[in-house]
Amino acid sequence: MARALDLQNYIGHLIRRAEQVHTALWSQQVSREITSQQFAVLNALSHKPGIDQRTLARLTSLDRSTVNQMIRRLTGQGHVSQVRDAEDRRRTLLELTDQGSELLAALIPPAEAINQQLLGLLPEAQRGLAIDSLRRIAFMDEALESSD
Repeated sequence: MARALDLQNYIGHLIRRAEQVHTALWSQQVSREITSQQFAVLNALSHKPGIDQRTLARLTSLDRSTVNQMIRRLTGQGHVSQVRDAEDRRRTLLELTDQGSELLAALIPPAEAINQQLLGLLPEAQRGLAIDSLRRIAFMDEALESSD
């Protein structure tokens, strides 16, 4: 008989469960129409207007095909505009529309509230360590690439 892992001590399982909790909270408290990944796209475009999809994918840690689908959906909903780069006609540059900016502004307070709700489960002294630990895990692949 195969040895079984104690999933309550298995980081991959705990990360997946934590994502499930976050997704449920997002749907209940932020939006049923805009996902947290779409929020990340809107937020990145607010921070860096006029970027292309490749840059957007890198900034949001999403694959390019996922970003492509999201941009099509967000453009169709009137939240994002696309224009051809005058210097390189192969590139499409992305920006939030006024409607997209208004949507993002409305989503930020409940998104911040969820963040505080989740961090509030931890003792205050551990919150910074939790963020740092998750950041290290989330960007482990980039750290490995830079050490090559």
